[in-house]
Amino acid sequence: MPNSSNEPHFVSQVDIVHSNLQPEPLSNRLSGQNQEPLSELCLLMRELIAAQDRQNALLEELISQTGQHQRRKAVELALWKRSNPELSEFCRKAAVKLERVQTDLLSTITEEIDTNSESLLESEYCLNEFVDRFGMKFVQLNALVQVLTQLGNAPDIRIQRNNESVTKRTVNEKH
Repeated sequence: MPNSSNEPHFVSQVDIVHSNLQPEPLSNRLSGQNQEPLSELCLLMRELIAAQDRQNALLEELISQTGQHQRRKAVELALWKRSNPELSEFCRKAAVKLERVQTDLLSTITEEIDTNSESLLESEYCLNEFVDRFGMKFVQLNALVQVLTQLGNAPDIRIQRNNESVTKRTVNEKH
């Protein structure tokens, strides 16, 4: 994986401190009596550092992949907005209105919970009725608000084609 100055670099470091209050004399360490446990400890520490380095490399790759996905999604939304500017504006306005409906529904749900919390805890029937009454409605309304918000608030971009690759620049960005 190429390492550029823009990407964060993760470094692992392990400090090892001997736990005895008095250090073991160098002559004992070199005589071979304790060399096997020390070499085993060093081997385990090297394996631990290697595992941490692999985890760091995987995390860097995950961050890179996530960033690429988000950039692609932003470009796709911007292209859609560019193709449908009026619809994008309608989506933005509809999202604002549906957010008010969602807030009202959330207020109703919280009032219902406050009023009937005892029966919701004690009765499986009441809990199921509550979930049936509000659950799917709230989930679906939330999904609609998210989609309309994304479509209505897509970034404005200018597309430049350089060597068949698409790059995005915001309209407000200066060259």
